[in-house]
Amino acid sequence: MKILYHLATLPPKLPQAEAISQEIASLRHHFESDQVWVNPNQQVPIFVPRLLFGWHKLRQLRIREGRFDLHHFYNPDPFPFPYLRWLGRPVIYSITCGVGERRPNLAFLRAMAGLAVSDEHSLNRLKAWGLDRVYLVRVGIDQRRFSHTPLPLERDIRLMVASAPWTPTQFRTKGVEALLEAAQQEPRLRLTFLWRGVLSEMMYRRVADLGLEEQVEIIDQQVEVNQILAGVHATISLASDTGIIKAQPHALLDSLAAGKPVLVSRAIPMSDYVAQTGCGTVVEQVTAVDILMALAQLRENYTAFQAMARRAGQQDFTLKAMLDSYQEMYERVMRST
Repeated sequence: MKILYHLATLPPKLPQAEAISQEIASLRHHFESDQVWVNPNQQVPIFVPRLLFGWHKLRQLRIREGRFDLHHFYNPDPFPFPYLRWLGRPVIYSITCGVGERRPNLAFLRAMAGLAVSDEHSLNRLKAWGLDRVYLVRVGIDQRRFSHTPLPLERDIRLMVASAPWTPTQFRTKGVEALLEAAQQEPRLRLTFLWRGVLSEMMYRRVADLGLEEQVEIIDQQVEVNQILAGVHATISLASDTGIIKAQPHALLDSLAAGKPVLVSRAIPMSDYVAQTGCGTVVEQVTAVDILMALAQLRENYTAFQAMARRAGQQDFTLKAMLDSYQEMYERVMRST
């Protein structure tokens, strides 16, 4: 089976640190495939809106698709990209950040050969809107890359912060501002931000302006995440709405694989899993107050959270289960088209 993967985001500066790039790398290692970037905004001098993505490559895609069985398109939200309707092979649309309350263009989504989501909340919402070719494919990671290094929780609490901003606005919507405010209020809080080579100077400046150099570490290069996790008590991912962070962020799965609990905001679909399994705690709102409340809960129940994190990290979100799910989805789509 031959797959052509389409990505609507811009190529990341550090692909090894970006979740979708990691997932597609795993898929491309398993399936005979290729990939294409359909966002033209890195090559043109004027801003191109999403409705026009892919058109500049449509002729090339129509020529190339004879060598493939399926197109597999990745995008954070269920936005209707018109060029997908002009492809000759079946298209599977992966909605990577989950589905919010706002009803998408259902006619467009019905034209897709399949819709892939990684959380049950999104699955149930799409089915409630009358979409039937929806597949649940949980994210998976290579858990063999991680080992558990216990870190006693004494005076300080140390967090790895995942999912760095792509835009200045995301300093607020991804909780960076709230985390820095929480650190100002709680001197025992230590934050390690994993950065992506984007907006680095802005981040260094904000930390300096707030006088938080002793509490905040910024790692703006490719690192061995397992080593970082050995020096923290937990990992935190925040988002103020569903469409800006992957439904099951890789950094949180990495943390569980290393036996470290996670803190996740309610808007991220993985919060349901965290609440159900007890492998961490949920931050209700992306505010300093709510972060500090979640930290208090983490400190009070750390031993139990850590035990559940180790269990979840060993049993759930395996790379094999993810690849098997994609194989089954591809085969079902091919049989039905």
